[in-house]
Amino acid sequence: MNIPLAATNDVHYHDPARRELQDILTCVREKCTIHTAGFRLHQNAERHLKPIEEMLRLFRQYPDAIRHTQEIAEACQFSLDSLKYIYPQEITSEGRTPQQELSFLTWQGAKERFNDDIPEKIKATINDELAFMEKKNYANYFLTVYDYVCFARRQGILCQGRGSAANSVVCYCLGITSVDPSKFKLLFARFMSEARDEPPDIDVDFEHERREEVIQYIYNKYGRDRAAIVATVTQERQKGAIRDVGKAMGLSVDTISRLSGAIWEYTEEWFEGKTIEEQGLNADDPHLRKVLQLTGQLMGFPRQLGQHTGGFVITQGKLSDLCPIMNARMEDRTCIEWNKDDIEALGFLKVDVLALGMLTCIRKTFDLAKKHYGLDLTLANIPQDDPAVYEMICHADTIGVFQIESRAQMSMLPRLKPKCFYDLVIEVAIVRPGPIQGDMVHPYLRRRNDEEPVEYPSKELEEILGRTLGVPLFQEQAMEIAIVAAGFTPAEADGLRRSMASFKANGQVGRYEKKLVDGMTAKGYDRDFAERVFKQLKGFSGYGFPESHAASFALLVYVSSWMKCYYPDVFAAAILNSLPMGFYQPAQLVIDARKHGVEVRPVDVNFSMWDNVLEEKVNQYCALRLGFRQVNGMREEDIQVLVESRTTSYNSIHALRDIGVPHAALEKLADADAFRSMGLDRRQALWEVSALHDRPIALFTGQPSESATESQVSLPLMTAAEHVLQDYASTALSIKAHPVSFVREKLRLLHILATKELGTIKDGHPVKVAGLVLVRQRPGTAKGICFITIEDETGCSNLVVFQNLFDKYRKEILKSKLLMVEGNLQREGEVVHVIVKRCHDLSKLLSKLSQTENEEQHLLTLSRADERTSPFPAENKKKQVHEAPQKDVFYAGRNFK
Repeated sequence: MNIPLAATNDVHYHDPARRELQDILTCVREKCTIHTAGFRLHQNAERHLKPIEEMLRLFRQYPDAIRHTQEIAEACQFSLDSLKYIYPQEITSEGRTPQQELSFLTWQGAKERFNDDIPEKIKATINDELAFMEKKNYANYFLTVYDYVCFARRQGILCQGRGSAANSVVCYCLGITSVDPSKFKLLFARFMSEARDEPPDIDVDFEHERREEVIQYIYNKYGRDRAAIVATVTQERQKGAIRDVGKAMGLSVDTISRLSGAIWEYTEEWFEGKTIEEQGLNADDPHLRKVLQLTGQLMGFPRQLGQHTGGFVITQGKLSDLCPIMNARMEDRTCIEWNKDDIEALGFLKVDVLALGMLTCIRKTFDLAKKHYGLDLTLANIPQDDPAVYEMICHADTIGVFQIESRAQMSMLPRLKPKCFYDLVIEVAIVRPGPIQGDMVHPYLRRRNDEEPVEYPSKELEEILGRTLGVPLFQEQAMEIAIVAAGFTPAEADGLRRSMASFKANGQVGRYEKKLVDGMTAKGYDRDFAERVFKQLKGFSGYGFPESHAASFALLVYVSSWMKCYYPDVFAAAILNSLPMGFYQPAQLVIDARKHGVEVRPVDVNFSMWDNVLEEKVNQYCALRLGFRQVNGMREEDIQVLVESRTTSYNSIHALRDIGVPHAALEKLADADAFRSMGLDRRQALWEVSALHDRPIALFTGQPSESATESQVSLPLMTAAEHVLQDYASTALSIKAHPVSFVREKLRLLHILATKELGTIKDGHPVKVAGLVLVRQRPGTAKGICFITIEDETGCSNLVVFQNLFDKYRKEILKSKLLMVEGNLQREGEVVHVIVKRCHDLSKLLSKLSQTENEEQHLLTLSRADERTSPFPAENKKKQVHEAPQKDVFYAGRNFK
């Protein structure tokens, strides 16, 4: 073909020493081990970057090959600067230009928002913002966001803009954001500025279950050839890296699980000899040392290309003319191969279509409230500033509530005592790394509680910091201080914010420190005060929270709190139907609902639907019937057959089989104890389900299926403890009892208190407490402190484990299901913590739960509870009491103790 020869080197790594890591990556890709990879590995370590001299030596017989290679390299003159991004033109009405359309819609929205009485200050702000948008040619961008927000509202999808865009009055007038500019001090430079030559970023949250409708609307409007989702690059972290390398190096699954389980995610911790030995492994084993060495090299590598959470790039022409595109794994989705940092550097505009679980939950609460209580609620007409709601919040009764349900927030609530909406704005923002690192939290609390005077060094700073008692809590305040007190321009103030966000990386903050301190001293401020202000501002360090963002979130905080306060039945059903979201599992949400007076009823084939539903009123609230969605592994399409055919109550498992419910679904229902209304407990139901096979199995082998059930085999009873443990295994919750209640007597012997008893203990008193581990948190800004929440049958306890104790009791903390701790009680008002001194793993107590001597009493208790929900007379139930409980019974491939 007369094609000239070119010299290449097939480079796979930069240095020969990386050949081992290259082999590991090959094994990961090929899903094999280093011992079985064979010829899939390279033959030698020569595929590395070589200096020019070495290349000339290797190809000395082919000098033209080197020259041709240089010619190819010199011909590759493409530059990313040659990409010309053009945002698509939006359709306008009545022949208006995009800018005229934006102006028209803004003023129209302003009249609706302010009831035709637009304040002069708002008018001036609108004119300034519109002029800036015209100068930057951003009209089409804002019209795009406006368009898909309008689509969502037409479809009844709850949505709300947040982030820095809430600083824009135009966004408020267009209905994109909900922050009223007349109530908050907005700073447009936080959203867009003259000096920041980058596109605006508008984040809009939609219901997480219906966001796909909005995404497909954008695809359909612009076409898959003009719209695509931005990519993200995930990196190898400790847990993932140790798993990938361990598999490639042939470690057993058990060993890999032990190693990965001993690492706290997203920290800089690494293995030491003692840590390895605690996992029962030999720290001096050379094979294990090599695994850890390669793991350290792999950490930080890009692992896979994924989809952004909702960032869209839209173009006027074909997107493939600008960047590579690919089909996503999700149906009807297209992605580009560049991430958000890439497109920001190239000046591509991105619209964010994000998902928020609480919006789904709130929409479902509105639907349930309308159905059962006749209420027509919206985000706008929920009664504002209700004292009962704030009273509930002050007592940290906020499980499931948006944003303020974490243990850190619940610890802060009784101290901050929110009494109005702006207090919620502060609450949302104050429990963040920025204010904590900047030492702003305690000064604010002391001033709020009149423990120290509120002082302002000048009148101009009082106007900025008055609403936060002289303590800067928001990024906008940091920027305002720089502008007012140090003479910064808005662009310079934004530069200060951005440099603080990355001061560790580029060191630019020092330049602003001098300018801020010198500017403040020049205006008469004390130098010590100026340096203290800068130290506080530097504490934001990328974690600062915009006031506009906090205000957007605070609205959802209040709405979810109002629903929980007045309609806990509605709130519980909605949040269970919206999972996964938030901090808490179904068990905790159900326990909380029952504490608020809601009767919770079990999953049952004759009463439940797929979703959790509300039934007739019991006292003040509707009873909550758990849905089939709570059963682990259950498929909705299998349940639809059951529900749609349920014209009358089912009285046998055969009837469910006959209508087409799959055998696997019947077994899951039996595991979940969902046949109680038929007079069957889970063990007898499992026995009968096993006999329904076309080919009977286990004990029923060789028998007709009908004869197996007609034999009336008398089965040993399951104890209440066994029922509860199986409830947790099948539905992740139990309304029969709490697992810890069955070991309470043993805990008493160890002088371990119940959680409710901590309320009577004095501050500083030594205590012992035990419970199921719900949450382990170890924030990167907490100096190694680990915060743990445990739960027993009486409530939740908050534990604080300092760095040295965490290192000592790492195994107990990370591995325990039932954790017992010894420590000292710390009390501050209503906030109670246990400062941990020792940890013990008591998980074996749960695993040893078995039949007790008072088995019949437990059965009697359960059967009485069953009779309240069963439509069949108690005398028709099959007799289950066995005179002499057996040790082991085997059936249907299961071994019950």
